[in-house]
Amino acid sequence: MVDSPRENERRVVITGLGTVTPLGIGIEPLWDGLLAGQCGIKVVQAFDASGLASRLGGEATAFKMGDFVPKSYRKSIKVMARDIALAVIAAHEAVKDAGLKTKCLIERKEVDGPTNVDSTRFGANIGAGLICADLSELAGALASATDENGNFSLKKWGSDGMGNLTPLWLLKFLPNMLACHVTIVHDCQAHSNTVTCADAASHLAIGEAFRTIARGAADVCICGGAESKINPMGLARQQLLGRMATGMDDRPERACRPFGARRCGLVCSEGGGLAILEDLDHARARGARIYAEVVGFGAASNTHDWITPHPQGQGIAQAIRMALNDARVSPDEVELLQTFGVGTVEHDASEHQGLEAVFGRRCRDIPAIAVKGALGHNGAGSGALDVAVLAMSLYHNTVPPSLNTNTLDPEIELGFVTDGPVDSPARTGVTVGYALHGGQNAALVIRKYQE
Repeated sequence: MVDSPRENERRVVITGLGTVTPLGIGIEPLWDGLLAGQCGIKVVQAFDASGLASRLGGEATAFKMGDFVPKSYRKSIKVMARDIALAVIAAHEAVKDAGLKTKCLIERKEVDGPTNVDSTRFGANIGAGLICADLSELAGALASATDENGNFSLKKWGSDGMGNLTPLWLLKFLPNMLACHVTIVHDCQAHSNTVTCADAASHLAIGEAFRTIARGAADVCICGGAESKINPMGLARQQLLGRMATGMDDRPERACRPFGARRCGLVCSEGGGLAILEDLDHARARGARIYAEVVGFGAASNTHDWITPHPQGQGIAQAIRMALNDARVSPDEVELLQTFGVGTVEHDASEHQGLEAVFGRRCRDIPAIAVKGALGHNGAGSGALDVAVLAMSLYHNTVPPSLNTNTLDPEIELGFVTDGPVDSPARTGVTVGYALHGGQNAALVIRKYQE
């Protein structure tokens, strides 16, 4: 296949990775934790989950928002829901990791000025999910909107209830506020887009950023996604849909088993990741370290059903084929697979069918990675973590072990590493993501950087 970029399009590279996960804040704690086979899934501490079918979740490690925004911006922390906070932290880590000198880092005196990126050429594409309202805050307002019989009253809500919410309350829960805060903090004045396609949001956001830079509309983009499903509504929703891994509260490290013979569902998590994508010439000019190169993007829809995956993974296969075609890469050239692997019976089976439709029997021979056994599933942020891990694997010539993939479903043949990290000469990898409801599928082709 042709190894050069498409005619008249710029090459796009990954120069920064920022992640927030149950294994820590920053790409190094995530990478080191995966190499060591650590698991971040535990009994939820954020609230009392004893009334749910499972009390397990992957909670982000403790943080203070004041450590990630300029002093002049700290008043805005009060209007950041958990999802927004995760995105702002991931952005800080990504920008710092990329060696960019932005307004935020200069004001915090983490770098010396002046800036090394033109703000009018610095864009953002960030995926967001269903941001859960602060239930304790909302409950207080609702309680003050009941009539003399204890029933909810719209009249009382208008006269009393709404007055017990802060004036800017709604701004904490709008999905575009992740990108809003990130772009303000880091002075990103170019394209700013929010992708709300559930679990596929990160892949789609990164793909759109790739397109934006390739066509010359920006030099740098911060992209990815973040979401917290560690809240009563997030866990209850998965329980009602029958997707939650149950009966594993005493064995949290074994709860999520991607593609496993005894997989019983997903484990909700929180976190996310943002990557810095950059025009290659721009990155070279400032002497940036390059993790990998993004060379292809594809997206497709599952028209089978809005909530049930296609049994043969048709949309997944189509997205991968489109990404490979975009990259001008054949299936035989792919040497590393970053799977989505949520741990539900039907979604994992569908994903495997989609992979097999593209790669055939090679599926069992291509080294594969699945991270949700260690991290859980955090919706809109999951895909960005997959991209980050794939980029690190190519950069370090290493495939990390995939937790709980020792005993696979007999119908599934994938080449997971289970006993510890292994050296890898892989040059080209594919990562796939899909929405558990809504039908969106997306894939990215990422290549080891070479001059």
